[in-house]
Amino acid sequence: MAFMVDLNADMGESFGAYALGSDEELLNHITSCNIACGFHAGDYMVMKKTVTMAAVKNVAVGAHIGFPDLQGFGRRAMQFSTEEIENLTIYQIGALQAFAQASGINLKHVKPHGALYNMAATDYNIARAIAEAIKKVMPDGILLALANSEMVKAAHDVGIKVAQEVFADRAYNPDGTLVSRSAVGSTIHDPKEAVNRVLKMVLYKKVTAINDEDISINADSICVHGDNPQAIDLTRAIRSALQDNNVNVVELSQVIQNSNQSRSL
Repeated sequence: MAFMVDLNADMGESFGAYALGSDEELLNHITSCNIACGFHAGDYMVMKKTVTMAAVKNVAVGAHIGFPDLQGFGRRAMQFSTEEIENLTIYQIGALQAFAQASGINLKHVKPHGALYNMAATDYNIARAIAEAIKKVMPDGILLALANSEMVKAAHDVGIKVAQEVFADRAYNPDGTLVSRSAVGSTIHDPKEAVNRVLKMVLYKKVTAINDEDISINADSICVHGDNPQAIDLTRAIRSALQDNNVNVVELSQVIQNSNQSRSL
């Protein structure tokens, strides 16, 4: 089967008088978008606008769920019970589902944000709470999860679809987790280096960790952060490089379908 990969970005992160990201232009270069649902970023006006733009550009829409932490942009660890995690996931999915329905499209996936993402990557109980929520309200939905993480295991155990995500502009620890943003070298700023890392992850299923060790990784979807000032140029360069290497850039559900067909052969 041909190489296929999804290219996603986090967006819809503006709220009220605060503008963040170049969502409309970025939508021209990606195949899936993760739209903030009002907890860590976004609001009801921005959610509606972003869903509508994505629908017009035929970009798959997913819910970007996070902790209720506007001041910290959802990047501060917060302590919640698994019941609370499940319910805050359902709440945010429900909000974006309504806007998707109003725009005549279906919500395709769910991706945790920031601290919730990093915690779910290593804590099976948190990951399972998110997966259970998706199964209850979006049973055909896809959990967009850090590659090789506890989220992947939880999705398989619960019985929902899962896509493994890699990052073009983030550094990795040897265990496959993301290097903390507070650490030196956590973010890749050189576009050429980011493109080369993406090609290595997609074509060879390897990434060089921060200690220079090559680790195995699965890449169903590549994330470029929408709040990165270089996001548009970087996304354009990544997409061009993938296509030059005969990798089809398609939306998430097509990647999952192709992967399932490959396993059945």
